[in-house]
Amino acid sequence: MKKRIETICVQGGYTPKNGEPRQVPIIQSTTFKYDTSADMAKLFDLEAEGYFYTRLQNPTNDMVAAKLAELEGGTSGMLTSSGQAANFFAVFNIANCGDHVISTSTIYGGTFNLFSVTMKKMGIDFTFISPNSTEEEIEAAFRPNTKAVFGETIANPALTMFDIELFAKVAHKHGVPLIVDNTFATPINCRPIEWGADIVTHSTTKYIDGHGTSVGGAIIDSGNFDWMKYADKYPGLTTPDESYHGITYATKFGNKAFITKATSQLMRDFGSIQSPQNAFYVNLGLESLHVRVARHCENGLKVATFLKNDPRISWVTYPGLEGDKNYGLAQKYCPNGTCGVVSFGVKGGRAAAEAFMKELKLVAIETHVADAKSCCLHPASATHRQMSDEELYAAGVSPDLVRLSCGLENADDLIADIDNALTIINK
Repeated sequence: MKKRIETICVQGGYTPKNGEPRQVPIIQSTTFKYDTSADMAKLFDLEAEGYFYTRLQNPTNDMVAAKLAELEGGTSGMLTSSGQAANFFAVFNIANCGDHVISTSTIYGGTFNLFSVTMKKMGIDFTFISPNSTEEEIEAAFRPNTKAVFGETIANPALTMFDIELFAKVAHKHGVPLIVDNTFATPINCRPIEWGADIVTHSTTKYIDGHGTSVGGAIIDSGNFDWMKYADKYPGLTTPDESYHGITYATKFGNKAFITKATSQLMRDFGSIQSPQNAFYVNLGLESLHVRVARHCENGLKVATFLKNDPRISWVTYPGLEGDKNYGLAQKYCPNGTCGVVSFGVKGGRAAAEAFMKELKLVAIETHVADAKSCCLHPASATHRQMSDEELYAAGVSPDLVRLSCGLENADDLIADIDNALTIINK
């Protein structure tokens, strides 16, 4: 039986047998018992499925990862301790010292810093290009050692739409996979794999959890990229791994090779596991994701419309708003809604933006987004403060930008709060 996405949100990933728990059980255990050393040896050699240490895998996590894989239309998935860990693993699983990766410049500031500073220290070079790049401009960024292309479905906080189909076309022409961070759109509004993405990542901390209770991330493999076709590019997947007695992931695990390698190598060595308790919270969030996302989008559009028509606001960006520069791509990739986040500038610049935020009552200033409760942030002072002015503008972040995440409250109450704050700073 083919399940629709709403049903997958509620019942995907775990089907209890007779007498088993109706809810996904929390397996809060670091270790697992076996009768013989031979039984455990099979697990260490990747010759059998099972669990021996939660640093690598845990049943609760795998059930939730399976639900996310089903939602995204992938073959396999894994949970990580954060969205940052998910993006790091997704790239580092195939790009190593001496390699090159192409990324759009408008990605989340933390991810930009991960790529441009931390991973650069590891010997991986990144080229950042505009998400609005033409096919020719994308082509020009490729090098012989390029191993992946990366972008966000909806950029945080620039809210630019990523032309997944175009970037996938060029990436595949050069024999490299496309990695898409789908945090803002969620699989409810966009399934990047259907447009050609090979790997999908999430910060589950955001809409998927939806209640500010748990930090986490996820990686989903489409299972579509043919690693053996480009064996010379990806020796980590296509040649024997001596740390597992010569196993070749692409031949032994087929369309689950990417996740198997990320789990057995990177999770083993870096240990960025999501706790089973947090995975349980993530699953609770997933069960209502299809209902919540629709309300977030409804509130986002209403607030964006109000801001667009208010003379005290200098500019508004919201891809679901007719007339927005990203509206065309939003209609293509997210026809049922984009997200609940609106970016805008308050007349008076940076000082006015900070004064405005101080006067908000319902909307809280937080380093967070995509929560049931509305919140806002001044990225230039927070998530993107490590960037130079040139990098800020390249990322679509102007000094006056306010990122407002519309929660699940009544939209008219949010608008009244915004209107009141604007009135106070304009007296």
